[in-house]
Amino acid sequence: MSDTKKKKNAAAAAAAAATTADSAQRWVKCPQCGGPSLYSPANRFRPFCGERCKQIDLGAWASEEFRMPTEAPPEDAEFGDPRLLP
Repeated sequence: MSDTKKKKNAAAAAAAAATTADSAQRWVKCPQCGGPSLYSPANRFRPFCGERCKQIDLGAWASEEFRMPTEAPPEDAEFGDPRLLP
């Protein structure tokens, strides 16, 4: 077999391996935009699809948009919530 033919076969084998590896990778929905996102170490922004979506989510977190609503006890109660006292 000639060197040219060997190189073509090696290139074809590498392309086939890359295609097989790509199909085995896990794709998830980006939590920010809903688009496809590659969930693997190759995507440094995972689970987000890219840096923009990651930054938008970080900004929402920093501005406390993800805060859980709670009912705080009255601040004037010295020993906690007066509704819980007998």
